Amino acid sequence: MDTLFFVLSKTLWPLLRPDALLLLALVALLVLIRRQSLRWAQRLLLAVIVALLIVAVVPLWAWLQAPLEHRFAANPELPARVDGIIVLGGFLDPELSAYWQQPEVSDSAERALAFAELAKRYPDARLVMSGGSGLLLGPGKREADYMPRLLESLGVDGARVLLERDSRNTYENAVNSKRLVQPKPGEHWVLVTSAFHMPRAVGVFCRQGWPVTPWPVDHQWSPQANAMDFELAGHWLLLDNIVHEWLGLLAYHLSGKTDALFPAGCAPSP
Repeated sequence: MDTLFFVLSKTLWPLLRPDALLLLALVALLVLIRRQSLRWAQRLLLAVIVALLIVAVVPLWAWLQAPLEHRFAANPELPARVDGIIVLGGFLDPELSAYWQQPEVSDSAERALAFAELAKRYPDARLVMSGGSGLLLGPGKREADYMPRLLESLGVDGARVLLERDSRNTYENAVNSKRLVQPKPGEHWVLVTSAFHMPRAVGVFCRQGWPVTPWPVDHQWSPQANAMDFELAGHWLLLDNIVHEWLGLLAYHLSGKTDALFPAGCAPSP
């Protein structure tokens, strides 16, 4: 069942993402022109132009991003003792790292920086990096394999980190990591991932009975993001990413992987 969910997520999203919908609209426009349905072609063309102008000028991505990034506070107060710290993958490119023989990070590199900082603050905490391969055809290189070397470059002993290298998505991050570390009741674990991704990640961990303290990083929203400007390519890319996250929240809730559509943390134990 988990494999079916993974396959569906990889095959349906390319058809639902905003840029794919734009391409489908252009294909439909060509069909209408060839069929001499000029009135409908003009209407569709006008709709496409209006949509592009809205994306270029109106900060839709920021309006969708803000609730996700404000769901959990940045830099929360942590206790004197932390039993473990887990960071979710998505900041290392395993294919590039394998080719260039060095850790190649993405725009979400703040995850690694925060993980290293917390590891230094809590030298006795268990460290877990969860990241396998998200490729649909073949496992490819594993992201976790390049984490020890990256930690070494950040001043943390790479031998400290437990590597969970089989997960393909956020759900498997939580399930496989729990199986790996067997957290005990009462332990205090900190979860590091991007702020926009934190609600879904926390929801999955809560569903697995593993309460964690969220440590969100990689923020992209600021009050200035609400300002109107003209930036089609940049806005489109940001909108693509945030629509993906909202659809992920919906899919995870409908499939029972989270208890809430917009998770806010684990419910207290009865």
